[in-house]
Amino acid sequence: MSERLSALARSMQGSQILRIAAEVGELIASGKPVCNLTVGDFAPPQFPVPAKLSAGITKQLQAGQTNYPPSTGLPELRNAVVAFYKEWLGFDVPLDGVLICAGGRPVIYGAYHALVNAGDRVVYPTPSWSNEYYTPMLLATPVEVPCGRESGFLPTAASLGDSLRGARLLIVNSPMNPAGTMFTEEQLGGICDAVLAENARREAGGSRERPLFVLFDQMYWMLTFGGAKHFTPTGLRPEMAKYTVYVDGISKSFAATGVRVGWAVGPADVIKAMGDLLAHIGAWAPRAEQLATAEMLADSAAIREFHKTMLPALEERLNLLADGIAALKREGFPVDSTPPQGAIYLSAQFALNGKRAPDGTVLQTNEDIRRYLLHSAGLAAVQFQAFGAREETGWFRLSAGAVSPADIKALMPRLREALAGVK
Repeated sequence: MSERLSALARSMQGSQILRIAAEVGELIASGKPVCNLTVGDFAPPQFPVPAKLSAGITKQLQAGQTNYPPSTGLPELRNAVVAFYKEWLGFDVPLDGVLICAGGRPVIYGAYHALVNAGDRVVYPTPSWSNEYYTPMLLATPVEVPCGRESGFLPTAASLGDSLRGARLLIVNSPMNPAGTMFTEEQLGGICDAVLAENARREAGGSRERPLFVLFDQMYWMLTFGGAKHFTPTGLRPEMAKYTVYVDGISKSFAATGVRVGWAVGPADVIKAMGDLLAHIGAWAPRAEQLATAEMLADSAAIREFHKTMLPALEERLNLLADGIAALKREGFPVDSTPPQGAIYLSAQFALNGKRAPDGTVLQTNEDIRRYLLHSAGLAAVQFQAFGAREETGWFRLSAGAVSPADIKALMPRLREALAGVK
């Protein structure tokens, strides 16, 4: 009997994060107290979208802005992105270098499909978000670069080493999902220099190799804490503009994950190819939402006023998590975390591998640890294995966008008791 599904469909694995979320949902429904730090989203009661954005969408819907937008995005929003990047990031983007999409996922999908052929080498750090799913879709060759605590779970020019030689695409992300860490100027500058050197090698040698591109995911760039500063490839090395495709949007910066407005910024020829591909998928953002977003991006005062409330609220939650884990570490428990820097995430380590739970079960893997902490402490977190990491070292992503400070404070005594029960 012939196979009912395509080879691609048969080979694709479901999202570990969604699987974990379903388990957490069942536990919450049963009435068990759970601090849900799994979801890379915002709970609207905790983090509502900006009032200007919400009112703008309603206004545009009432004005009848409900028909198809242009597949590349409305001119009002594309122009707004150009002005927004000039004001906030300090570099010029040509209008034909902007493509509007329904959030960041179509941008990533479109960039992969516009740049990568079957067999091409795609280089990405681990942990990182979903590259282990996107790369097989194109039958590309994954080149994983494991990154640890010492570099903030981010790659460096040294760790990339020879992996860029002959590669077609390098994926980087800052502020970083899942770690909540950010590139330093030196770190990102070194990577840019390595990319430019690799492309110069190809050009000087008369090689017919296609250039190496960078897909730079900066969806969280407006969410930074503790004096951390966001850097971009183009801002550090202007010549990187012809090799860099940016992934951006309102999903995280404005807590508007369900509004579905994102954009790609990059070289005009790549952006055109992405637009042509995505036009056949219908990956455009809704018309009313595009117009409201254009108005939001043009109002710097409204953005600053929104972040005046949002950023301290996020930082409070991340600090509560980091401080609580630090207190447990001082007591001698095998836990650790990175300091909050950016995004809505904290990297936390629960180094319980090889230890024995109260029922005698040995916690061998991060999945064992995850389940133990969920059911014994009501701590719902996502292990780095869900982001492509291989090492079983107890590192997890904690997401602060869907919980209250009270939820975190209530978690800590339960977590302490659960850790004390492990021998």
